[in-house]
Amino acid sequence: MSLINTQVQPFKAQAFHNGKFVEVTDQSMKGKWSVVIFMPAAFTFNCPTEVEDAADNYAEFQKMGTEVYIVTTDTHFSHKVWHETSPAVGKAKFPLVGDRLAYRGTFVINPDGMIKTLEIHSNEIARDVKETLRKLKAAQYTASHPGEVCPAKWNEGAKTISPSLDLVGKI
Repeated sequence: MSLINTQVQPFKAQAFHNGKFVEVTDQSMKGKWSVVIFMPAAFTFNCPTEVEDAADNYAEFQKMGTEVYIVTTDTHFSHKVWHETSPAVGKAKFPLVGDRLAYRGTFVINPDGMIKTLEIHSNEIARDVKETLRKLKAAQYTASHPGEVCPAKWNEGAKTISPSLDLVGKI
């Protein structure tokens, strides 16, 4: 069963965010776009590179009205220490959330709590946040332009397609 266009299930988790411990829930994500980036563990070699990539692109996410959540199998206490001791993770201005079941996956969730994109893969393969931004932009575009679709390699400002019977077999 696909998770696409399904509602985020109720959850409650503790996070470290901007020097404080906070609670993150499905309800706290509603009303804005969210990008949830799951990874296996703090204090490793690959995960800090992904946190740093997200931190380096955080202003772009914020400009798009989107909050980023990094989720690892560690506790919010570990995230505090990770944030304080890793130069890469120390750049994070978004919540670092603890979930003992985290695996390497990325979810783009709309303001109504519906999953619009997801990507899950093996832990040894890190992601490129620029591709997550591209997917977020496509999801936001199609949400505000019903009846249009974003073709392969679509980027912001590029031409979209309005599906019709006349296009069948002509693209």
